[in-house]
Amino acid sequence: MQAKLALEDGTVFTGKGFGAKTETLGEVVFNTSMTGYQEIITDPSYKGQIVTMTYPLIGNYGVNQQDVESNSPQVEGFIVRELSQHPSNYRSSGCLDSYLKNAGIAGIEGIDTRALVRKIRIRGAMKGIISSTDLDDKSLVQKAISSPSIVGADLAKKVMPSKIFQWTRDSPAILSRIYPHISHRIR
Repeated sequence: MQAKLALEDGTVFTGKGFGAKTETLGEVVFNTSMTGYQEIITDPSYKGQIVTMTYPLIGNYGVNQQDVESNSPQVEGFIVRELSQHPSNYRSSGCLDSYLKNAGIAGIEGIDTRALVRKIRIRGAMKGIISSTDLDDKSLVQKAISSPSIVGADLAKKVMPSKIFQWTRDSPAILSRIYPHISHRIR
């Protein structure tokens, strides 16, 4: 499916959509990691942001329940140069495309991520939109311009646990029942 990324400065990139067929708004940023894309996607500090990966091939080792940083994906959208269609790793329990689709998160691949990152480095993070439903450049740019900024937004409320808990000696056992996918990290 075709998808577009539009930035508030009027720049539009056309590529191929993956993940959820939807429209998503956020602050477009980049990450230079060569590995750890699943940790980045689930990192609460990326709430409100559309993350661009600078490494050219993403998704090659799939996804699994051991490499998450929170109980659900936190990014608003995900941008890659090339998405691996056939993950290969003994720990893999699925592919990145399906993982994002199940989470309702839009992704775009096949755009010039080097040009995008250069633009972000020069101008700074910008509001943007990924869409595989509305493909009209002018409409998308206008949506990016009029979208709310994350500056001053209380994003911590959106990523914090729903219940307050006190840390005790038994906390790792309790947390492993609440968050079984991260129990190996809290013992």
